[in-house]
Amino acid sequence: MRTRTTTAVVAAGLLLAALTACGTESAGAEPATSPSLSEEELTGLPDTTPQQEAAFVAALDSIDKDIAHGDADKAVGRGRNQCRTIHDWPDDEAKQTDQAAQRFTSPKHPDARSPETAEKINAAAHAHLCPAF
Repeated sequence: MRTRTTTAVVAAGLLLAALTACGTESAGAEPATSPSLSEEELTGLPDTTPQQEAAFVAALDSIDKDIAHGDADKAVGRGRNQCRTIHDWPDDEAKQTDQAAQRFTSPKHPDARSPETAEKINAAAHAHLCPAF
């Protein structure tokens, strides 16, 4: 009985010491992420303004009104996700085009868009939602 009690007390003390150590920072320790990086740089999802979003939807409508098919919020969400693809694969245009083709489906295009349309969608996303990528 005494061994179990001693073991429990020692375990509790070690746990308390570990938890206390987690809350302290040692001198000179740097944070896990650089404070100079923006949320956009960390996630690949841009912060957009209503003007940028409206310009993006207008660009999609000029390509084909069926791309946004009357749902601007959904189109902008897909566009921001497409920016993530552009961010994550900056040198892989084939990947970007494939993702846009699959991402921007609609009732008239339930499976995918043509590569030509997908390239235009990428250009619109890049120009209006994430020009820094």
